[in-house]
Amino acid sequence: MIAGDRFLVVGRAGMDFYPDPPGTKTEHGERWISALGGSAANTAVQIVKLGGRADIVTCVSDDAVGRYACNRLDHYGVGRTHVRAVGGEARTSLAVVETTVEDHQSVIYRNGAADFAMDLPDVEAVDYGDYDALITAGTVFAADPSRTAAFRALDRGRVAGLPLVFDIDHRPYSWPSPQVASDVLSRAGAACDVVVGNDVEFGFMAGDYDAGLDKARSLIGEGARVVVYKMGERGAVTITPDAEVRTGIYPVDALKPTGAGDSFMGGLMAGLAGGMTLHDAVLQGSACAAVTVTRPTCSAALPDRAELAAFLQTHPGPTE
Repeated sequence: MIAGDRFLVVGRAGMDFYPDPPGTKTEHGERWISALGGSAANTAVQIVKLGGRADIVTCVSDDAVGRYACNRLDHYGVGRTHVRAVGGEARTSLAVVETTVEDHQSVIYRNGAADFAMDLPDVEAVDYGDYDALITAGTVFAADPSRTAAFRALDRGRVAGLPLVFDIDHRPYSWPSPQVASDVLSRAGAACDVVVGNDVEFGFMAGDYDAGLDKARSLIGEGARVVVYKMGERGAVTITPDAEVRTGIYPVDALKPTGAGDSFMGGLMAGLAGGMTLHDAVLQGSACAAVTVTRPTCSAALPDRAELAAFLQTHPGPTE
């Protein structure tokens, strides 16, 4: 399905702030730690930590926060040849996120988001023949010009023969209306070979939470080769033209809910690139997500190969 380990990831990179120590509510914060954020950036980091290669296509603001994001991408080994700095009033996304489970609060600042400035020349400059798969995250489709550019990237990737992967990643605050979001996300899903999302996201695309699984199944009929329907603590259903397979999770005592989806996607992609069966790659994604939610931040919490191996050796699971 994925013939090599070179990934092109189209989506956002940002900066996260966490009140410290873990468990501190934002309104009581006195000390803070920072980390690279953004779903696409986190997915790329997870792929690299598991031995793959990933380049990101995005825009960041031409200021200290944008440079912070670039420096952290460098730190993790994510390629940023296709990251462009934009001036004016554009700002790199900033998230204030708690390391808590109960009454968890995440406050996202995306006023004039720099990543929405990604334009056609940004994706046209990419040599798609240098990669083995293309991953897009849903937020990049929420506004133009990045929406048009992202669809062009899918077109270019398809012509180059790349498997196209779509992480639904629906963030309501980024979209002008639910109807626009549903229509555009459905269009992006129908264009891709692999679609990954949770039950709420598929339900949103369907216009009815209870119809989410049917929506996931319908994407197979529209040409997708794999659809992964995640259900949180209830595991996931992996749908292909030939079968539906349910997998469980690795139970852990979570510190926070954030980062699980990005880690799952990175673990899944790295597993497929490494020759795992689809079933085992989904389980690797689940294990990565389990590790990530037990540690502070997102990017720093993503496990590397040694950490993942240690977790699998010592932790029971997955659930049935």
